[in-house]
Amino acid sequence: MKALTLRPTWAWLVVNGHKVIENRSWPTRLRGRIWIHASSSRVTRAEYDGFLEVCRYRRIKKFPGRDDFRTGGIVGSVEVVDCVTRSRSYWFGGDYGFVLRNARRTRFKPMKGMLGFFEVRRP
Repeated sequence: MKALTLRPTWAWLVVNGHKVIENRSWPTRLRGRIWIHASSSRVTRAEYDGFLEVCRYRRIKKFPGRDDFRTGGIVGSVEVVDCVTRSRSYWFGGDYGFVLRNARRTRFKPMKGMLGFFEVRRP
């Protein structure tokens, strides 16, 4: 199954069903379930402040502390159901938006990520 690496804050929002579009500068024809990989980068103060703003705006009441994000591994999965160039979604803001549905968290599986989609054996 394919996987896609996201920053830890975005990965958390995706696998918890809050973020329903993933913005990219490139399109995809891929459809179906993919793994979500949280990058190994630590969450910066500025990044966490932005995450808190999103949580407040979207009325997300339960979320991890800055040092509580899982990093450097698979954190869940989601279905890619479309790739759009326009959307009224709060989450859309780029050239292409991968439309996401049916998010699932999974047990954390440490592994290195890659740019773009990459193949992962079942974690």
